[in-house]
Amino acid sequence: MMKTLPRILTALLLGPGLALASTPATQDRPRPRDPLVERGRYLVQAAGCNDCHTPGYAQREGKVPEAEWLTGDTVGWRGPWGTTYATNLRLRLRDFSEEQWLQFARHFRARPPMPWFNVTVMTDEDLRAIYRYTLAQGPAGKPAPAYLPPDRVPSQPFVVFPAPPGTPTAQH
Repeated sequence: MMKTLPRILTALLLGPGLALASTPATQDRPRPRDPLVERGRYLVQAAGCNDCHTPGYAQREGKVPEAEWLTGDTVGWRGPWGTTYATNLRLRLRDFSEEQWLQFARHFRARPPMPWFNVTVMTDEDLRAIYRYTLAQGPAGKPAPAYLPPDRVPSQPFVVFPAPPGTPTAQH
């Protein structure tokens, strides 16, 4: 009787729906999974987002803990446009609502080597899936370094893109 008294009082004060929602039987039930989050995970892998936006992903043949995915990179991509860095999407996408992300993704343009033209043709459902997956991962990492104009040489490692014939593709 003593154990059920708090539940009865809770039910009387808060209503039966709230009292039942906090019982141990309902707390143990798994929450429904958002199928778009799972689709987003797949798209992030299949579309190659990790190749640039996850440090060391390509070099380690995709064997990077998921907790490190989409955290940006400090390796620069240098060419006639200057030097660009893969954005930390786990931090950047938090700046957008889902609808703002859709509008951004439909109209954005980026410097090389970002294949922005592939993103702009994705379906709304695919863009929503990538957004939801990225947010579900939670914030992690630091912002990527800022863009450098062509006359500034980066202090950290960079890849020359496109590489002139006969030159190494990475410089330190």
